[in-house]
Amino acid sequence: MTHTASLDPEEVAKFSRIAAEWWDPAGKFAPLHKFNPIRLAFIRQEALAHFGRDARALRPFEGLTLLDIGCGGGLLSEPMARLGFAVTGADASEQNIATARAHGAESGVTVDYRAATAEALVAERAGFDLVLNMEVVEHVADPEAYLAACAKLVKPGGMTIVATLNRTLKSLALAKIGAEYVLGWLPKGTHDWNRFLAPARLCGMLERSGLQVVKTQGVAFDPLAWDWKLAADTDVNYMVVAKN
Repeated sequence: MTHTASLDPEEVAKFSRIAAEWWDPAGKFAPLHKFNPIRLAFIRQEALAHFGRDARALRPFEGLTLLDIGCGGGLLSEPMARLGFAVTGADASEQNIATARAHGAESGVTVDYRAATAEALVAERAGFDLVLNMEVVEHVADPEAYLAACAKLVKPGGMTIVATLNRTLKSLALAKIGAEYVLGWLPKGTHDWNRFLAPARLCGMLERSGLQVVKTQGVAFDPLAWDWKLAADTDVNYMVVAKN
């Protein structure tokens, strides 16, 4: 794997060490399995509206291409392929890609998995209708360079969705200290709070890359329902939608 400006080898190695656990709902990625349904519903809703597709169709996104950058084990890539997208799943970790390919073969879902960085795809002049960038930007060395590369991968008329964590005292307490050290939801050291990005900063990076931000959506954990929900609160988790 060729190192690029945005690639952080230590972060890649960290996730490579636990790559075999991606599809274990009770393993180290259990919180992501819990988080996945709300992400999938939001992506589907935004893509249906943007591309004018029929919500009643089983595969409403036939004919459209999607890049899941930082795809990990394919937790988003597979359901997106089932919805009709021609999906490319890219990750800097060879181990993550091996896990994703094995699971895809087992489940019979066709995804083009590649051990590649955003910059490598730009060099190939690749382009996609939808670029998913979910919980990745807080793990790269240079967020601005990384998002600029990802923006170049969005086709004219396309869109991107970026999900990450806000840099607030609330996110430090809940997403870092609470999730990793108190509740044990995540392995210790999963996140570095200093890498979290405020929505204004993230949106500024996307705008400077030439994209137009159209929505910022908060996501909050409801302890009573013990589940995630869309919310106005962007203090911890949030998603940004931008179009080209």
